Amino acid sequence: MRMLALVTDGFGATGGIAQYNRDLARALAQSGAVESMVIVPRFGAPDQQLPAGVTQLAALGDRFRWSAAATRIALSRRFDGIFCGHLFAAPLAAALAALIRKPLWLQLHGIEAWPKPAGFIRRAAARASLITSVSRHTRAAALRWCDIDPARLRVLPNTVDPRFAPGAPPRALRRGLALEGRRVILTVSRLSSSERYKGHDRILAALPRILARRPDAFYLVVGDGDDRGRLEALAREKQVTQSVRFAGAVSAEELPDYYRLADAFVMPSAGEGFGIAFLEALASGLSVVAGDRDGGADALADGVLGALVDPRDDHPLIDAVVTALDRGAGDASLARRFAFANFASQVDNLVRHRL
Repeated sequence: MRMLALVTDGFGATGGIAQYNRDLARALAQSGAVESMVIVPRFGAPDQQLPAGVTQLAALGDRFRWSAAATRIALSRRFDGIFCGHLFAAPLAAALAALIRKPLWLQLHGIEAWPKPAGFIRRAAARASLITSVSRHTRAAALRWCDIDPARLRVLPNTVDPRFAPGAPPRALRRGLALEGRRVILTVSRLSSSERYKGHDRILAALPRILARRPDAFYLVVGDGDDRGRLEALAREKQVTQSVRFAGAVSAEELPDYYRLADAFVMPSAGEGFGIAFLEALASGLSVVAGDRDGGADALADGVLGALVDPRDDHPLIDAVVTALDRGAGDASLARRFAFANFASQVDNLVRHRL
């Protein structure tokens, strides 16, 4: 097959969707059923070698220019299928798939697919030969509004990079962050006002009571965004600034060491489609605490791989964090079910039997 991929975030972009798209491209490149793949991204610029057979066009940003470029390439080259990386692009992708008379593969990531979308988006989704969802939670939500045979809506969870593994972080990094002698609670995510469901504010609100039980606890926040100022103000309001550090954005190369600094990874989210950071934490050997109202339940195998708590209730969150700090290192082997080899095998099977 020769695939055309219409994505918001390609190689060179940041965030969980970009990582998922990169992993999918790598898996498709390994599949003997796929000859080539052309990626048309809105955002990103290849900052690394692309997989063999994969080409990425220049990012256009502007939605209308991106749509025009996608249309132009779909009609000027021969493709055997179209992958659409976001629900909101489904109308364009469905129209192009109909024009070239080839199958459409649609990807669902999370909260964009939970509420019932507009009719034109629902009709476009229903035309897909295959829809994949990162979690059972998102699949169940989509089946409530999408008029499609449930067998065509499959779960394809995230995978985890093998760079995330247990190990000692550089001593200079621990000293530089003033973490010597502290038990570290870590959250890794964007600090976006549109993604407050991640739960940073819930941890900050609970931190005085966590410190009352574990005075050596320290909250390390990795990530940046437009909500950082509000969260820093909340830390001051709760009088916990001596036990909190906002580390800002961290490069992909440095990120594994930040996980190795921590004792527990905590993100009591209420809106995660899946949460690749949970997998990175598990693979790094951390005890993990997640919310029980979103796709994080899939990442933690319904509580087998970590603790699931009601993100709206402080008491179980505090208990779970203290327990995780006391437990210390988790079993990194538990993340093997999300190894790339398993992900690539699932992708190959879908391409061969569902498109």
